[in-house]
Amino acid sequence: MTTGAGVPTSAVADWSGKRSETVAAARTARAVAVLSSGVAVLALLASLGGLLVDGVYGEPASVAEMLRGYDLVTVVIVAPGLLVSQLLAGRKSDRWKLLSIGLLAYLIYTYAYYLFPTSFNPLFLLHVLVFSGSLFALVLGLATMDVVGIVARFSRHTPRRAIAIMLAVLAVSLAGLWVYHSVRFAVSGVLPAGSALVEPDAVVHLGIGLDLAILVPAYSVAAVWLWRAVPAGYILAAAVLVSGALHQLSYMVALTFQATAEVPGAVMFDPIEPFIALLYVVAAGLLLRAAGRGPGRGNREPFPE
Repeated sequence: MTTGAGVPTSAVADWSGKRSETVAAARTARAVAVLSSGVAVLALLASLGGLLVDGVYGEPASVAEMLRGYDLVTVVIVAPGLLVSQLLAGRKSDRWKLLSIGLLAYLIYTYAYYLFPTSFNPLFLLHVLVFSGSLFALVLGLATMDVVGIVARFSRHTPRRAIAIMLAVLAVSLAGLWVYHSVRFAVSGVLPAGSALVEPDAVVHLGIGLDLAILVPAYSVAAVWLWRAVPAGYILAAAVLVSGALHQLSYMVALTFQATAEVPGAVMFDPIEPFIALLYVVAAGLLLRAAGRGPGRGNREPFPE
């Protein structure tokens, strides 16, 4: 059948269906931008409360100072970065879209520490909103992201296999460290010491659990997918590398906060941390630098061997 203009009705139906999908995707993208912006504002308010209100996190002092260190990074980098990324991602900037998902991933991981191993504090509901909002914004953002289009616009010279090797090194080293300590505890009863931060057992337990359950698998999958040029690998790699670089920065800032507050056993500096942080920064920088720099010719393989 054809319309009065001689156009097949099937073609009209296809066009109408595609237009509806495009409109729905645009509406979801706007909703994600609004939600992400709201998360940024809430994170900014929560972090300012943590920094400016004395004793808001209660005891122990080690956890309070650790969270205040995280707050500073959120105020200076994460919240402003998330707000700016929503403005620039809406202008078809692939690099800012990738940064946005990395910032949301960072907030999800970090705010787990505000919620689960700590006691109630006056900022509890704000922390819940930031954690939940970040989680849903990330899921919805990934669900509506044009993965193939973004990856097709990566530079042909993206060193994806070098980045994949860096991710594999991070996955193996992190898994090896925590599996060793976990097995040692099972055999000898010696509790894992965690990082150089002064942390109660509940915080150490959460950190090891999150790393083994989320970060190690994510790094591993991203490494394999990048090596094989699977499109989703570029997106996952950006998320874990951006969030990972910020985790390292937050860790170093938290060390400084604990040492400055004279928390017993606190140290100002972890000598191995700059090397770990450099690995994240280099890998993230190489990946983001290549985003949006290629020809972007449809759905073909962006990186032929």
